[in-house]
Amino acid sequence: MTSTPSVSVIVPTFKEAQSLPPLLDRLAGVREAIGDLEVIIVDDDSQDGTEGAVAAMELDWVRLIVRTKDRGLSSAVLHGLSEARGDVLIVMDADLSHPPEAVEAFVSALQGDADFALGSRYVAGGSTEDGWGVLRWINSKIATWMARPFTHVKDPMSGFIGLRRETWAQAVDLDPVGYKIGLELIVQSGCTHLREVPIHFSTRRLGE
Repeated sequence: MTSTPSVSVIVPTFKEAQSLPPLLDRLAGVREAIGDLEVIIVDDDSQDGTEGAVAAMELDWVRLIVRTKDRGLSSAVLHGLSEARGDVLIVMDADLSHPPEAVEAFVSALQGDADFALGSRYVAGGSTEDGWGVLRWINSKIATWMARPFTHVKDPMSGFIGLRRETWAQAVDLDPVGYKIGLELIVQSGCTHLREVPIHFSTRRLGE
């Protein structure tokens, strides 16, 4: 990988038109720091003004792909990864639960010895915003426990993930039906050096 890798950020969306302007504003700041960054928004035909919101911002480093077939979160992620041009590939949610500023830490980790990075709520420095709900917290912990046979990272259900292009090229037999494509990519890409980047997981501010 070059000393200044190009970065592709994939954002799967469904009815996230309200969240996209603030997300892209913050990613613009990240782009200024990194230099070469593109954003690929893969929208599952939301029909909520997403196309107009993206067009109004007139950002030549943002691509919008609207899908009318084969919709779903994991398949949207795979579609975006297949369209990405960057040396480093990052997937994040549109609702600002994942802090865009952490992208720089992902790039640093993947320039080092990590072949996979993920935003973690459960490592030192990570946190979850108050009001997340007991049931949601319990579900997250149960899912983490169930993932133990496959990986020992503390937050394997994270949807904020990053990997090198060559790691993505190694992925085989991916199943786009799965709820959390991150865990599947870890396993199917044969990742051995994983880095958890501490993040503050925020609750949704806009949209539903």
